[in-house]
Amino acid sequence: MTAPVVEAKAPGRAASKPPAPARRRGFAVHFAHYKWLYLLLLPGVLYFAIFRYGPMYGVSIAFKDYVPFLGVNGSPWVGFTNFTDFFANPDFPRLLGNTLILAFLNLGIAFPLTIVLALLLNEVRLSVLKRTVQTLVYIPHFLSWTIVASLSFLLFALDIGPLFQFVNLLFGTNVDILSDPNWFRPLIVLQEIWKNTGWGTIIFLAALATVDQDQYEAAIIDGAGRFRRVWHITLPGIRSTIIVMLILAIGQMLNTGFEQIYLMTNALNRSVADVFDTYVYFVGITQGAYSYSTAVGLFKSLVGIVLIFGTNWLSKRFNQSGLF
Repeated sequence: MTAPVVEAKAPGRAASKPPAPARRRGFAVHFAHYKWLYLLLLPGVLYFAIFRYGPMYGVSIAFKDYVPFLGVNGSPWVGFTNFTDFFANPDFPRLLGNTLILAFLNLGIAFPLTIVLALLLNEVRLSVLKRTVQTLVYIPHFLSWTIVASLSFLLFALDIGPLFQFVNLLFGTNVDILSDPNWFRPLIVLQEIWKNTGWGTIIFLAALATVDQDQYEAAIIDGAGRFRRVWHITLPGIRSTIIVMLILAIGQMLNTGFEQIYLMTNALNRSVADVFDTYVYFVGITQGAYSYSTAVGLFKSLVGIVLIFGTNWLSKRFNQSGLF
């Protein structure tokens, strides 16, 4: 009785791919099995395709002298002229300085406060109190910047605002806080803290829930106090989340927020209030310099991309988790 002949494969030869009809059938079976997940994914895909990737076609006018009557394709090509004009503009150093100062203030004050608030909420053991405080700090996030600016005008109104009277009584001055350039940046940072700090704790609270509780019990047995437990267990446990959120925050540094800045800007504080976002609006919409303002916006986006990749590279260089 002869043994069956087995065809030997050549060494190093990769297995042949299944034919195209088999691959299509496999994809059809996979799609049918996960059809509801794909259906849930569809709105997000459509949103990014329509509102994020679709408008990127118009970025090309940054390299053209855009004329609305000629259209995007018919407008003459000017290369990097709009960028060189922007960098040579006397307003560029002021805009860059104002934007970076506000960005670093928000990054250095508002971002750590989000972590601190999450740590404080995590230490609250009474569930009713914890949920109540969480609700109270989440609510401001759902208010528009128009309402936040209106509340600021009421609280700091000249002569009649309660916080205006308190601040001037505290410092012994009589300064119009809403118009004084020296008070513009503190107001912006305080608004950012009040509106978004509570909402930013959601991700950190979720990360805190994953920290191993056995480590806390072991630390308590060893005599570690609450501060040492936070420093040696809690913070290292959420380090990767902090790094990822920090990378995203650094990537958004130049996005200081158009609506907030625009509503709080007036003729007296414009010297410190003008940033890239408001400059794009004033130059592009009110003055009709579409190509020039698009170049400014593209420059800001490119800087954001460089910051994200650079911060991620530094994180990996120091053996920390990164965004990708």
